[in-house]
Amino acid sequence: MKMNDRLEHLRALKEKAKLGGGQGRIDKQHAKGSMTARERIDLLLDKGTFEEFDMFKTHRCVDFGMEKQMFPGDGVVTGYGTVDGRIVYVFAQDFTVLGGSLSETVSEKICKLMDLAMKNGSPVIGLNDSGGARIQEGIESLAGFSELFQRNVMASGVVPQISAIFGPCAGGAVYSPALTDFVVMVQNKSYMFLTGPKVVKATTHEEVTVEALGGAAMHSSRSGVSDYAAVSEEDAVGYVRRLLSFFPQNNLENPPVVECTDPGNRVIEELNSIVPDNVTFPILSNSAGFPILYNLNSSLISFSSSSACPLKL
Repeated sequence: MKMNDRLEHLRALKEKAKLGGGQGRIDKQHAKGSMTARERIDLLLDKGTFEEFDMFKTHRCVDFGMEKQMFPGDGVVTGYGTVDGRIVYVFAQDFTVLGGSLSETVSEKICKLMDLAMKNGSPVIGLNDSGGARIQEGIESLAGFSELFQRNVMASGVVPQISAIFGPCAGGAVYSPALTDFVVMVQNKSYMFLTGPKVVKATTHEEVTVEALGGAAMHSSRSGVSDYAAVSEEDAVGYVRRLLSFFPQNNLENPPVVECTDPGNRVIEELNSIVPDNVTFPILSNSAGFPILYNLNSSLISFSSSSACPLKL
């Protein structure tokens, strides 16, 4: 085979890998208002900076007809790029490939990424959209999760770890995000639970909705698993980018310093009335006590850079 033919074959393989589970499944992903794994990465990283790892890696399972379902990349896109010029390592689970389920090789790809992130001292961003373990692989898939959890523990306190949830993640697919530093969910779209409503009903005879069991509102207001409930996927990715602007690259570096142009002697008239005259009232969120003042942080400090503005609480 001539060199030009080899290059053309390589280009064809890359184009096939970029389609994930195929154009039909990509269309279904778009039809339900969701982006693909590669679209999320493109939105997160600075334009043209993404360098991919293991683009052609496939699973090794030959049971239950899996040898007939081979997809380049095998359900996860991994690599590195920059956010505001700073290097980050990112993986994005591809729901169009077998529901984004984790196989032994998917685990190997993510673990390799996290090892490199720790070695080079850069944050790890996980864009999660997975149904959990790939049951066709059995114990190999579960062992892959254990390797992933070990990396989460090793990276804790060494490099920042951020997880963004974009779909109905269940089982092993939510253990790892819960071990990371920050979790971002999307309202009415992303869910985190160990087992779904059908299993809950079968075991406890209790009927519960997916939103009540593991929705963004529940995890952001009750369990505390989620740190931010985004209104859309674009909002979630934008929040991750803003969040990164507050972090050092690793535990040996200092966080970014942003010049503050806000005069130190600026008068804030609202502070004169923040505490009522009668200080014996308890602090409550209704008219019977102290009123809770929301969004006051925007008037307290103003930054010169919009990328480092205070995060929404």
